[in-house]
Amino acid sequence: MSAIKRAEKRVILMHWKTKPDYRVEVFSNLKLLCQSYPQYNYNTLNNYLSKAKTVYENDAIKVERLPVFSRPLLTAPVSRSIMPVITKQPLKALDEKKQDLEYWLSRPAKERLAAVTFIISQSLKKGQRMDKTMVHVKKLKS
Repeated sequence: MSAIKRAEKRVILMHWKTKPDYRVEVFSNLKLLCQSYPQYNYNTLNNYLSKAKTVYENDAIKVERLPVFSRPLLTAPVSRSIMPVITKQPLKALDEKKQDLEYWLSRPAKERLAAVTFIISQSLKKGQRMDKTMVHVKKLKS
């Protein structure tokens, strides 16, 4: 770390109480706020926000100065325990077709139909329609 401590970056937040369209405006510094809204005095706002570190507030607005965080607030690494999904089986006993069939039979009919439609739509070219000569229409029970 350098011997000179860098000043933390801060922004000016202007909360509107009277304008529902603009709830919050963010300014990079107080000078820009005062140039945008000349009815607010730079010296008055600066006195409120710098010395006492209080919020300037009136009937129309609330102005506060807040730090900008450019690094994570937590310095210690977060330990996460993500368990991988693994099933170990002998290669001879592995029957993926049976597992797939059991899974899809456990799903509702509407979900199975949506999956089939999605798979078919992936194989069709743009503008191509599905050949429905082999399709049998059945009504689903509600």
